[in-house]
Amino acid sequence: MPSNSIKTLKSRLKDGETLYGIFFLSFSPTLAEISGHAGYDFVVIDMEHGFGGISEALSCLRALGATQTPAILRLPENSPTWAKKLSTWAHKDSFVRASKYGIDEEYLNKFENELLIMCQVESEEAVKRVGEISAVDGIDCVMIGPLDLSASIGCLRDPGNQKVKELMEKAEQAVLESSGPTPVPFLAGFALPHDRPDELKKRGYRMICGAVDVALFRTAAVDDVKKFKCQMSSAT
Repeated sequence: MPSNSIKTLKSRLKDGETLYGIFFLSFSPTLAEISGHAGYDFVVIDMEHGFGGISEALSCLRALGATQTPAILRLPENSPTWAKKLSTWAHKDSFVRASKYGIDEEYLNKFENELLIMCQVESEEAVKRVGEISAVDGIDCVMIGPLDLSASIGCLRDPGNQKVKELMEKAEQAVLESSGPTPVPFLAGFALPHDRPDELKKRGYRMICGAVDVALFRTAAVDDVKKFKCQMSSAT
């Protein structure tokens, strides 16, 4: 399929698709490329909690670009400076990279239809103001973060707490109601063992993340060692 026929995240969401992605902390280009080939619809490169800066993120963007997988860059802090830096590089799905370093003279006429802007709601105060947040012109997605939300109300490591569930429901309803007759902003979130992707979809979520790259490797590595020790124990 020619690269110019690849649908953007925004167009896929408008077409009614529910998309699945992964949070990326390792900043490993190899793992980024594997993630793209694995079939994730998008990869969130987490510059707030991840281990790399702009140079490392750029290597991951190039690896994902080779697999035609859109990347979403999470800003390390809410500031115009970081927004300008990352908007320069962050697009598949970057003014500089997406315009083929200025070679594509038509890019500025079309980038607004391709660039996806997402904000996160991850505190009790943000839940109270989620209607205002959703109403900001240009916001395409609102992602509700259950882990940070639970930590903000003193329920660290307990995102299944009843109060957290109530705040989640309040935030979800506010985002969906703000959409009105149009689907924007779309609702995004993170699946957890007690709140599976299919349950999120039933509640109106359109972008769902279900794993973190480092955690996936950790789990696989621990399971591999356990398997080896169990087999060695059985052999004696």
